[in-house]
Amino acid sequence: MAVVRAARDEDAAAIADICTRGYRRTYPALLSSEFIERMIAEFYHLERVSKEVAAAPPGWLGYQVVEEDGRVLGAAGGGLTAPGVGELFVLYLDPDERGRGLGTLLLDRITGQLRELAATEMWVAALDGNELGIPFYEARGFRKRERRRTYGSTEADNAWSWRFSRPI
Repeated sequence: MAVVRAARDEDAAAIADICTRGYRRTYPALLSSEFIERMIAEFYHLERVSKEVAAAPPGWLGYQVVEEDGRVLGAAGGGLTAPGVGELFVLYLDPDERGRGLGTLLLDRITGQLRELAATEMWVAALDGNELGIPFYEARGFRKRERRRTYGSTEADNAWSWRFSRPI
């Protein structure tokens, strides 16, 4: 049975691996390989993930993982962006474990954390054209609000994301 829990130091390598493989598997038709590798190098290298597991930066509630039979199968994290407003910053699953409800378990965990901090609204961004993420969020009550340049992208990257929100 899958269990969602706060990440521990020994989970950092699995989190970095899952996020890296998830990013590479999700976006090759939507983003350049240069952009993909730049984002992975910035956010999902082992040193950074280890530091974020050990001590979450301000505004970040830390990684949460879904584990089954001692194996980390997914990771997510969120935080408050303003009083009463939360955001899901990251959610990735082992690409071979998609479709089992594990993403929903992680989303529910982050939603619960945000509610405990008095958030009444939750936001998430999904890359325009992300045929895995967009239907997932819409099925869970998120609605498209605005289209923006993707975080970390430049004009040359031409990468756009939809921002979604829902009441919580």
